[in-house]
Amino acid sequence: MKYIIITLITILTFSGCSKNNAFDNFQLTKDQELSINSLQSSKIKSGKTIDGIFSAIYLNDIYPKLFNNNEYFFVFYYMKSDAIDAKFKLNGDEAIKIKKLPSNNRFTNLIDMQNSWNSYYLIAFKKQEKKSLNLLLENGQYVSDLLKYQKD
Repeated sequence: MKYIIITLITILTFSGCSKNNAFDNFQLTKDQELSINSLQSSKIKSGKTIDGIFSAIYLNDIYPKLFNNNEYFFVFYYMKSDAIDAKFKLNGDEAIKIKKLPSNNRFTNLIDMQNSWNSYYLIAFKKQEKKSLNLLLENGQYVSDLLKYQKD
């Protein structure tokens, strides 16, 4: 009898939790789900010192109808020291367009992270024939690790 009561209490306890989980509280749009898969980050270094963080989202995968004639990235980074005049390279080629964005812009809903200390950019590169895309931030002494993307 003792075992039956303990078994029933255990079943009732776990059956009350089985219908809902933490993800039921999140309502992500399709664009946000795609951006989570695309978001990559890297440290910005000068030698062995870490001076900031660099993050990017490949927009061609998220908005293929809007961004399809070139390679587009939503980029944001933070530097410990003063902001740098960053150069962005994709597979060794420099950007053809760099547009600085305010902290509240049309892409901040993709990252769910908005603050005034990040620098936000829309970056365009010429269309790449390669399927692999290697994105890099650099400026003199500062350089990030490669962010590696695959085109569909």
